[in-house]
Amino acid sequence: MSTIKVKVNGKLVEAKVEGNMRLLDLVRNTLKLTATKEGCSIGECGACTVMMDGKAVCSCLVLAEQCDEAEITTLEGLNDNPITQKLQKAFVEKGGVQCGFCTPGVLVSTTALLEEVPQPSDEQLKDVLEGNICRCTGYQPILDSIHHALKS
Repeated sequence: MSTIKVKVNGKLVEAKVEGNMRLLDLVRNTLKLTATKEGCSIGECGACTVMMDGKAVCSCLVLAEQCDEAEITTLEGLNDNPITQKLQKAFVEKGGVQCGFCTPGVLVSTTALLEEVPQPSDEQLKDVLEGNICRCTGYQPILDSIHHALKS
């Protein structure tokens, strides 16, 4: 067991972690930040996406020990982010949300992209969404929602 210090959603956290504990487990089970979902556990579905030092990562593939001195942002930490707020509103207005299981990961991935590329091409949007599986929308409502957010 080791002790790590990590900034989660702007707050410094000190946690004791086992060597095999994933970032996903730290976020959901220890810190009780449940917007981050466990889907596939192999980095394919994107439901567990968080930002680590500003980059979108699958938290099921990152060991908690690797986060020592890192900055982690979950969807809960993006509540005041203007980009995320626009996206959330557009997802509701344009039907980008169906069952909602994939939505936190999609919002985190898209916010990370838009913070780097404020006006992404369709190809860039599709590339970032490639890491997020959605079985309900067929992706077009998600893309429509993102485009709507970019216009507002």
